[in-house]
Amino acid sequence: MMEVSTKTKKPKIRLQITKGYQFVNGIVQKNKLNTVCEEARCPNIYECWDRGTGTIMILGDICTRACGFCSVKTGKPTWNDPLEPYRTAMAVKKMALKHVVITSVDRDDLKNDYGASIWAETIDQIHEHVPDCNVEVLTPDFKGDVSSLLKVFSANPEIFSHNVECVERISKKVRSQANWQRSLSVLKFSVENKLKTKTGMMVGLGESFDEVIDTMKQVSEIGVKLFTIGQYLQPTKHHLPVARYVSPEAFDHYREWGLERGFLEVGVLWNGPLAASPGVDAGDGQDPPPEHRPPYVSHHGRDLVQIVPYSDLRPYQSSFVESVGPRDPLVD
Repeated sequence: MMEVSTKTKKPKIRLQITKGYQFVNGIVQKNKLNTVCEEARCPNIYECWDRGTGTIMILGDICTRACGFCSVKTGKPTWNDPLEPYRTAMAVKKMALKHVVITSVDRDDLKNDYGASIWAETIDQIHEHVPDCNVEVLTPDFKGDVSSLLKVFSANPEIFSHNVECVERISKKVRSQANWQRSLSVLKFSVENKLKTKTGMMVGLGESFDEVIDTMKQVSEIGVKLFTIGQYLQPTKHHLPVARYVSPEAFDHYREWGLERGFLEVGVLWNGPLAASPGVDAGDGQDPPPEHRPPYVSHHGRDLVQIVPYSDLRPYQSSFVESVGPRDPLVD
């Protein structure tokens, strides 16, 4: 068993609001789009937007669930924007993106398909108007509803991603309205439908090193090929506290183990410029404000894409399975 560092010292960083950031921000605002970068107070926003990358959040900015790690608003959604898929595609086209990540809030209120039809339309619009752009989708679990998942699969996203978020033992504490085994079943169903499949998780929530390795083992055994793992940061004092800050050495070990296990890529979110950047000192163990949080650290469990080099990933056509019965849940 490997010991994981419990050091609470945080790195120093330097922030720059660049022309690239301002360009992306202008397009987002003009097209009235939501981004998980903003709604979840992502510390990566300045660097990612400067590179012309970001994660667009569809289906509104109010989530029907209240996960303990996530700062996206919770409540009764009022979203009604049938043109959102088209406007999303137009924003992607204006930014000349080669790879875009689409995510959404949970929409358990949309009982017909939990928002899956909007997901499919968004993918279709991007493929039609920006054919050279790979579309990665980071979806909710759609409550494990097979017919909803097949709507998304049939739109042929280049990468299908759904996060397990944490190790199974603490899942109910981290996301009380979700089901960890259901998430695993969603990923398995994606693999069975021949989509390039990805998942991600946070650490620093009270898990052990061995539990992280076991999680990686479980998702690799069902055929998931892309995996991301990042340090959790508490977005506000009302969210789950950070149990520990995991050492860079532990992340290196996770990455090495994952690549040996057969993952095509393991994105670790505690490396690179994080350790050496001069600038803002996080100080005395308290989380710094959002604008001073380190890059490459996820505290909302969603925007993990920018670490993994996808530039050489070719479109991976999925097969549409027609024979599965309607509204057949993967896990009760």
